[in-house]
Amino acid sequence: MVDDYRTLKPEWQPEKPPSSPPVAAAVLIPIVRRREGDAILYTQRAPELRSHSGQIAFPGGKIDPGDIDAAAAAVREAAEEVAMIPEEVDILGFLPPMFTGTNYLITPVVAEVNPSAEFVPNPVEVHSIFEVPLALLARDETYGKMRVQRGDRKHTTWQIDFEGRLIWGITAILTRRFRDLTLIEEESW
Repeated sequence: MVDDYRTLKPEWQPEKPPSSPPVAAAVLIPIVRRREGDAILYTQRAPELRSHSGQIAFPGGKIDPGDIDAAAAAVREAAEEVAMIPEEVDILGFLPPMFTGTNYLITPVVAEVNPSAEFVPNPVEVHSIFEVPLALLARDETYGKMRVQRGDRKHTTWQIDFEGRLIWGITAILTRRFRDLTLIEEESW
């Protein structure tokens, strides 16, 4: 997977560098096709989860040994977390992998979804689901910056405020990368 994980630079530097290879993970950045306009689907993680509880995230998780690739893992996780029907997911491509300070190497998978049913949060993993219009995500003014402190270390990350929900950290960074690589080139959004 990674020849020398010690050369990877995370989005923030932890106090103690990882001593093991990063965990392979994948997230799905689903472009949901709606009559009223296309949107990106986000989840709010369940408050009872051990890590990242209550945070806004894309559907996703660790790549399991049975997954043939990152796309399969992302689609499987979306089916588990929000009851997304795998046959309604059309993989469009991938964003560059992202190494996190928590020692994950995340492959962002971009897909088009034409849902025939409502998404349903799996209460074990997901508290709620919401969608942000692509037109809003394409605008510069949608993105702000926030300061984060972890122990004695401070860093800055992107944030998106949407209807009282705060999208920040990895999810906001990946959203901004998606925007920079795809949305600002598109005039039809």
